Amino acid sequence: MQFGISTHLFHDHPLGEQHLRDVAAHGFDRIELFATRGHFDYHDPATIAELGRWLGTTGVRLHSVHAPIVASLIGTRWGPAYSNATTDQAARQLAVQEAIAAVEIARTVPYEYLVVHLGLPSSQDPSRADNDREQARRSVEQIHEAARLLGVRLALEVIPNELSTPDSLVQMIEDDLESPDIGICLDFGHAFLMGDLVDAIETTAGHLITTHVHDNRGQADDHLAPFDGTIDWLPALMAVQKIGYEGTLLFELQSIEPPRTVLEHAATARRRFEQILDGEWGPLTVDQ
Repeated sequence: MQFGISTHLFHDHPLGEQHLRDVAAHGFDRIELFATRGHFDYHDPATIAELGRWLGTTGVRLHSVHAPIVASLIGTRWGPAYSNATTDQAARQLAVQEAIAAVEIARTVPYEYLVVHLGLPSSQDPSRADNDREQARRSVEQIHEAARLLGVRLALEVIPNELSTPDSLVQMIEDDLESPDIGICLDFGHAFLMGDLVDAIETTAGHLITTHVHDNRGQADDHLAPFDGTIDWLPALMAVQKIGYEGTLLFELQSIEPPRTVLEHAATARRRFEQILDGEWGPLTVDQ
């Protein structure tokens, strides 16, 4: 199993080479780029080229890019949100074009997966017009066409809304879309908030291509390091093994503490995951 870190951890700062050095120093060799322009200007060719240089000097690999979901994100304060499922065609096309701009990173820095939210999460009290299934399907097809040409696969993320439950995403992929390379990004924290995490893993099994891994206390989307919340990771990881998933477990964490402290928590969680997956379920020892 491979492990990665989302640059969501650093989203309230412009991404820099030192962030990637810190990721590598804590034993992670791949990242997901969280695409908000204040964090990383994915429209700027020079910024993208610089990312390529940072990856080369640090030995870190770009695993995936999270398609833009907001125009800005400062701390936990969201700027204007992008919805690719809105019936407002100008707003929908803006969301699609921002996602395609993030796809274009692959022309300079190749990566495997573009993670896409469908519509707005329930926490933002979306209307039916914000989260229309047919508009979401149209957007996915547009983004997919651009991504396919650059060898990028779309991963539709499990998020808390009716469009993006595990069952709904599976149904969309199997019944509404004609692109067999489109898959699912299972967000463990979201699935836990929405219901049964093990059931979500098993439901998405046939389409699971990447993940977001984080913990919470069952009430809010806290994006804690695993074992800092209330998810029972043993059955979750056993379910991951049962379905035969051998891809990346990518930690998407919030900087509720200084990022290097959060990375220390993540490194400890990664070692614990490795113990569980290897069948060694005892507590970590001090020197681990």
